[in-house]
Amino acid sequence: MSENQLTCHETLACSSHRVFSSDLNEHNTVFGGRILSMVDNTSSIAASRAVRQVQVTATMDHMNFIAPFVMQDAMLIESYVTGTSHRSLEVFVKGLGEHLLTGERFVGFTCFVTFVTVSNPANPPLPEIIPETDEEKFLCSGYADRLVERKRDRNYQKGLFEHLNLD
Repeated sequence: MSENQLTCHETLACSSHRVFSSDLNEHNTVFGGRILSMVDNTSSIAASRAVRQVQVTATMDHMNFIAPFVMQDAMLIESYVTGTSHRSLEVFVKGLGEHLLTGERFVGFTCFVTFVTVSNPANPPLPEIIPETDEEKFLCSGYADRLVERKRDRNYQKGLFEHLNLD
């Protein structure tokens, strides 16, 4: 591997959380806003491991809540970089649950978070990301299409912003 390449695994960031009553909403499941905060926190570590420079969260895409987390669950958040471009990088995040009384595991959510470097251009240049596992290869293979989709959405957002009422 060259000097400006990293494996997805080299960017991996994980965090574990036990579900407490303070995390729950009126449905007795973990509040989505709490999950988004934890996703941003963990994914920012993966981004930092990849670029080692100041970057900021730009978007959270394809946030899919698949199964709820409840009391007596543990939540494991795994994130790693799946692609880089000129000054942006994409981090895949999955939330795995474990029912602590039974040991049963499940996928609770997935999403992609995009970060951009404060430096323009990125300094040093962003590394090429090399997938190794089947999951990583599948996710990294879709990066180019998701990047095109984000650019298209950014153009739509520019038009939307021109029509927002600030009164």
